[in-house]
Amino acid sequence: MLLEGKKLLVTGVLMDSSIAFHVARLAQEQGAEVVLTSFGRTTKITTAIARRLPKPAPVVELDVASDDDLAALADRVREHVDHLDGVVHSIGFAPQGAFTFMDATWEDVSTAVQISAFSLQSLTKAALPLMSEGGSVVGLTFDAKYAWPVYDWMGVAKAAFESTNRYLARDMGPRGIRCNLVSAGPIRTTAAKSIPGFEQFEEAWGGRAPLGWDVRDAEPAARACVALLSDWFPATTGEIVHVDGGYHAVGA
Repeated sequence: MLLEGKKLLVTGVLMDSSIAFHVARLAQEQGAEVVLTSFGRTTKITTAIARRLPKPAPVVELDVASDDDLAALADRVREHVDHLDGVVHSIGFAPQGAFTFMDATWEDVSTAVQISAFSLQSLTKAALPLMSEGGSVVGLTFDAKYAWPVYDWMGVAKAAFESTNRYLARDMGPRGIRCNLVSAGPIRTTAAKSIPGFEQFEEAWGGRAPLGWDVRDAEPAARACVALLSDWFPATTGEIVHVDGGYHAVGA
């Protein structure tokens, strides 16, 4: 019961293949009370998927590109819990044009950066009124040290995301809030399927990762998120924990 008594906000639950879904599931199994976010037409989907959790979880409206939604987040969450001990950022989006590096427009790139990087700051800021006693912010990334095939401006956005986490760690530390990321290997989620050429990652990863890799199994990454949300990493912040079968550690 690593999270007994904890109250968590989890973004990004779209399907039961989502890493965020498994974070929410494991968090409940470890004793946490979970509130989910969604927005627009996807809210019905998230609400339906939430029923597959060990306990039904409420869903609040949050579009991280909406100043109104961000301003209202604390009040919406308070309808279900009186505070938050942790926030999970599992949000990423880039227009299709952002996956062609030399032809992308600033409009495509700015959208990718706003939704996939700046939103870590805006989500944390929106949740702050509920985290007066400190807590943990955990985000999901895809190792941004490299120029990956097909990832293009989304890779640049992830680099900004990882940098944002370090600055958040600096500014949130005095408030007792830890900010860390889990760098997961490729998982066959709805978001991944929207990336053209994603199968290139699937084909390469399992053969190179020392521990092997199953693109259908989101639980290892989810377990790392749950550990970082717990009290077992009280002095760890600004960190990126790789859950990728060891792929990041070996050369060609």
